[in-house]
Amino acid sequence: MNFSARSGTEHAKLWQSVDLNERFDLLHATYITHTFTRHTHEGFAIAMIEEGSEGFAYRHDYHVAPHGTVAVINPGEVHTGEAVTPNGWSYRVFYPNASLLARVATELSGRPQRIPFFSKTLIDDPEVWQRLRQAHISIELSSSALERESLLLGALASLISRHADYRPPVLLPSEAHIAVVQARDYLHAHFSEDISLEHLASVANLSPYHFSTVFRAQLGLPPHLYLTQLRVYRARDMLRLGLPIADAALRTGFVDQSHLNRHFKRILGVTPGQYRKNVQDQSPTLR
Repeated sequence: MNFSARSGTEHAKLWQSVDLNERFDLLHATYITHTFTRHTHEGFAIAMIEEGSEGFAYRHDYHVAPHGTVAVINPGEVHTGEAVTPNGWSYRVFYPNASLLARVATELSGRPQRIPFFSKTLIDDPEVWQRLRQAHISIELSSSALERESLLLGALASLISRHADYRPPVLLPSEAHIAVVQARDYLHAHFSEDISLEHLASVANLSPYHFSTVFRAQLGLPPHLYLTQLRVYRARDMLRLGLPIADAALRTGFVDQSHLNRHFKRILGVTPGQYRKNVQDQSPTLR
């Protein structure tokens, strides 16, 4: 689906996700002539402008959100939305419940926190914009619960810790090394399964946010990338034993052979087919 405002056509995809045990809507759209009437949302609206600019009335002022900015609308706040240039605008939007952001704030600090509030609606922070956009794309396209939830939690935590009016202090747990070892061992034993961040964090007896933070600090990779790498290495071992590529992909938790191909090449520098051929061409003593 083409979401480019330059194409001259409008497109919109609105769907629902159930990640981090929360149900919320997401939008990926290009609007050119469409305008949003005055309305509110029960939860937050967090928009990442990908192309063009969106204009909107909000809190007794008129704002223009250009490409690369994040616009945050607090729950229950009346606002509008419209194009301010002939080509319109393209954007991605999260509509999370207020309870989800309160939960993320609580995990950041390790103690109960109120619902975050953002008095500044336009945020010009390339890192936060990129993290939110990456999480949105992952929820739209990825089959890995661990990837979707890790990226979503990290992006929301970054938004809150850097731009909420009250920014809770980030506290890291003790005994982090033991927790990471437990989670790593679990991944090695269950690498073919679709593991959620919630479940993996419970294995480590940490909150999802703190688990993701200490896991990356100690192993150098976030949990979902560590799992992807582990699956690639296990698939490599299966190919070495002569297993067909499609079978190796399914047995290691990849959705299909094309997903294995992409990640295999990124990590090992060759495709599974090239690797399998090279192994077959070697002498038996090297296999």
